[in-house]
Amino acid sequence: FEGPEEELKLTKNTQPALLILSFVAYVLLGKEALIAAGHSLGEYSALVVTGSLKFEDALLLVQKRGMYMQEAVPVGIGAMAAVLGCSYEDIEKALTKIEKGVVEIANWNSQEQIVISGHKEAVDKALAVINPPRSIILPVSAPFHCRLMKSAEEKLSYDLDQVEFKGLKFPIITNVDAKVIHKGDEARDALKRQVTQPVLWFKSMEILLKEKVDLFVELGPGKVLSGLAKRISRKWASPPTLLNVEDSLTLEKVRETISGML
Repeated sequence: FEGPEEELKLTKNTQPALLILSFVAYVLLGKEALIAAGHSLGEYSALVVTGSLKFEDALLLVQKRGMYMQEAVPVGIGAMAAVLGCSYEDIEKALTKIEKGVVEIANWNSQEQIVISGHKEAVDKALAVINPPRSIILPVSAPFHCRLMKSAEEKLSYDLDQVEFKGLKFPIITNVDAKVIHKGDEARDALKRQVTQPVLWFKSMEILLKEKVDLFVELGPGKVLSGLAKRISRKWASPPTLLNVEDSLTLEKVRETISGML
């Protein structure tokens, strides 16, 4: 957790660190959720807190997941970029015009925030074709959630089959289908497929809003997911309360806020 930064940025190190942080934050918060969703790697944390996946199994899996992803595409070959201010349909159409290399939609984060992933040259070309109001090259070491991760998916699928997944104490919403699941086998299948398929976060958040979930608590560094939830929920008559836990100070603040709501 204390660097060096370049080592922490490597996905083989980032993934276990994020799992530990989010899981510990949930345990220290001391409140059981009614439903959960995890963005990409966060799906492992969600399954641990539901009791479906043992923490020690999840930690080993995400270490391997990070290693397999880095092995699939060497550092510098791939890239990911957030495209802001364009619709999913417009980006999907633009990507069909890229003839050389791989570039695909990796995350549908909100109405107008979509992440693309693939070969660096193809991502650069796609940004030129899309010509969005704004774009951000993401500081990642591999192009996640696209078919360049196929070898990682195959290796991880074997490892996932060796681990027990129990029925969930409370449901989660899967990344790959944006649907509510309760069974361990469904969770295992979702983790296999999410390696090469896009994270349908926008659709997942809409499910929570339709179910009238009125309190969202983000666990982990920063407020990225809280910010996305705020934008997604703007059109709703009663937007949820949004909280985040990333350190001891925010933990105490969230505890006090939740206690005041009960």
